[in-house]
Amino acid sequence: MPDYHAAPSISIVIPVYNEEAILRAAVLDLVDQLASVPWSYELILAENGSTDGTVAVAQELLVRFPQIVYRHTDAPNYGKALRDGILHARGQTIICDEIDLCDTDFYDRALALLDDPAIDFVVGAKTMKGARDERPLHRRLGTRVINGLLRWTLGFRGTDTHGLKAFMREPVVPIARICLVDRDLFASELVIRAQRAGLGMRDIPVRLLEKRPPSVGLARRVPNVLKNLAKLFIAIRIKG
Repeated sequence: MPDYHAAPSISIVIPVYNEEAILRAAVLDLVDQLASVPWSYELILAENGSTDGTVAVAQELLVRFPQIVYRHTDAPNYGKALRDGILHARGQTIICDEIDLCDTDFYDRALALLDDPAIDFVVGAKTMKGARDERPLHRRLGTRVINGLLRWTLGFRGTDTHGLKAFMREPVVPIARICLVDRDLFASELVIRAQRAGLGMRDIPVRLLEKRPPSVGLARRVPNVLKNLAKLFIAIRIKG
């Protein structure tokens, strides 16, 4: 039996907000898929400000599975929850996933790439050749608009920033500590700062088929995205 008190090889960080409807089934399926992997892992559920039964489900899962770690932040804030999960991860490698994806195929491909000492950070890209983005059209267009803004304002050179990621803990956690923004643009800032720091980056195509609509609608996210984009522009492009 694995020793869950020892530091795991892999930390899987999943922010969760108002996911009562799918949390139990998604975690059970993920744990089942990971039953035969050759590495030890912890599954960090980074719950943030849920108002439904998400906390109760997470607590139930915590008792049932010793590899689960429960983290809580008070306000609904994806970026803050993701950052908290990353900073508390104990694995040498950290995977950032979404509860409505749980893409273990990405895990396998990303971990194989991270075996190369020249690669520190793998991004699951929704827009590059070979990807299959099966979300609604407005969600796909939103991704392309945000990526275009990141290239134009911050000099981003990759294909995606938000969603599936895997990286080596040692070089990336210090970058996460100095990130300035939260909510939707934390993930973008993390990727861009890792790129600007000269880390070995690799994008790989992923299939994206969400199990439910996003917890926060696109229109509600736009004002905060624009505010944080301006904040990042000043911090990265003007102040350096």
